[in-house]
Amino acid sequence: MKPGTRALGIAESYGGTEHAESTDSSILSTRDAASDDATQTDSGDAQQSTVCGAVVRADRVVDGLSFDRWTVGGDDATDALCRLWRELDREDVRYVLVSGIAPAWFNVVDLHRVAAETNRPVISVSFEASDGLEAVLTEQFSGPALDWRLERYRDAPPRQRLEVDGEEVFVRAVGCDDDTAARVVRAFTPEGGRPEPLRVARMAARAAHQFGGN
Repeated sequence: MKPGTRALGIAESYGGTEHAESTDSSILSTRDAASDDATQTDSGDAQQSTVCGAVVRADRVVDGLSFDRWTVGGDDATDALCRLWRELDREDVRYVLVSGIAPAWFNVVDLHRVAAETNRPVISVSFEASDGLEAVLTEQFSGPALDWRLERYRDAPPRQRLEVDGEEVFVRAVGCDDDTAARVVRAFTPEGGRPEPLRVARMAARAAHQFGGN
């Protein structure tokens, strides 16, 4: 891949739950660590997660940042992700990388809608083995809140295990085949197991969240 090829990485930060960076399991301890009513702040407002979109070249040059928020336990992650794309207005970005599929306590991302909105391949990367989310979602939600999450989750392509620099990651791809997704993830992971656009986005989201006092 050419050094100047650009990808947009999207990752979040909220509360003190750094593991809530959207691994595919979302891990139940995400909610436990944020307290039993994780979606509420002391003021009664829905807790917000800070999300960053980072444009990074394959040669590790950071080429743009944008920030937004989505709701912990809400249904607005897809909307916020699409807003980030529009606000950046970067036609030179070739790929969109998303940290996981269920950020901010199961605010499940519609990968197909993101691919349609951006007209780019969308690759979801998670970092822990998982038996899937259906049992967890069924335990934690009911009614319409469960129905849309299950529908969106089931509509996503299956995860593919990928070894990158001796690390194991799990990849879902919409808009490209699995071989292309693997090539993109490896090209944007110069060291360690985390693609550079996601590493930069996570770091920037954490700093912005801390600065914002949330």
